[in-house]
Amino acid sequence: MLLIDVRSPSEFQQGHVPEAVSLPLFDDAERHAVGLCYAEQGQDAAVRLGLSFVGPKMHSLVAFVDELCGGTREVSIYCWRGGMRSGSVAWLLGTAGYRVNRWKGGYKVYRNRVLAELGLPRPYRVLTGHTGVGKTEALATISDAGLQVLDLERLANHRGSAFGHVGLGAQPTSEQFENYLAAELATLDPIRPIWVEDESQSIGRVWLQPNFFKLLQNAPRLELVRSAEERAQLLARIYGEAPADQLKNSFTRLARKIGGQWVPVAHQKIDEGQLAEAAALALRYYDKTYAHSMARTETTVQHRLDLTGLLPDQAQSALLEAVTAF
Repeated sequence: MLLIDVRSPSEFQQGHVPEAVSLPLFDDAERHAVGLCYAEQGQDAAVRLGLSFVGPKMHSLVAFVDELCGGTREVSIYCWRGGMRSGSVAWLLGTAGYRVNRWKGGYKVYRNRVLAELGLPRPYRVLTGHTGVGKTEALATISDAGLQVLDLERLANHRGSAFGHVGLGAQPTSEQFENYLAAELATLDPIRPIWVEDESQSIGRVWLQPNFFKLLQNAPRLELVRSAEERAQLLARIYGEAPADQLKNSFTRLARKIGGQWVPVAHQKIDEGQLAEAAALALRYYDKTYAHSMARTETTVQHRLDLTGLLPDQAQSALLEAVTAF
């Protein structure tokens, strides 16, 4: 069934139900004008102003739904609180022959459910380890083995470091990330272990909801270990195809943390194609950050798995054996 969000474009951009399509009753400027009219002149005047905006759009609104629905004549619809906007569009589509399921309480009720879901205890298991140890690749191995995985970096469209945006597109808002996260959790068995990569409270510009973050902080941890040389090589492979200017900009932003004198050195290494050497400079900062983080979560580490020197198939076998026994 087609799910329609009739809020303004900026509201939809801020956050929406993942499967919803945007069919705004008012654009952002019209919504602002109606709200201002309501505050200054009251509801009757605001309704009439809204009608002046909606009247010319009525045919195109129905035509948009016709195109998406094809032969289906049933839709669901929501606005912010299940009020006049969804009511108006529900009336219009009902007049056009649709059966309309209008969400009681609207997006506001949905968001309350999302936040409640994120705060529910689940059997989370956290993969931790120094930057470059291969946590994301390990999650993929665990997933391929049929175990449950929650890939936060995929949902946030970011790799979780100062270099995490390189080669990727825009991130969702924190609110939309939470909506994606709740939808993903709904597909997982709440009894079986759920493996998650260790993250700070922010993944790029996305912030983890505090209650959810606390659950992860207190979850049992499996720490992966590799040598610094192997970690630098792995990072070089991950970012090997990234634009050089984006890598340089990331090092520039780290100037205060790795020492300004090392930034031109890193830039030179990137220009020379020596990405592993450049990555080793970044690890000077990230290893210190990890040590600080581990001081808070050391007691939750239940097992350490040293993968240093193992071939890829050996590392995968050792990982699955550890995860299965965890």
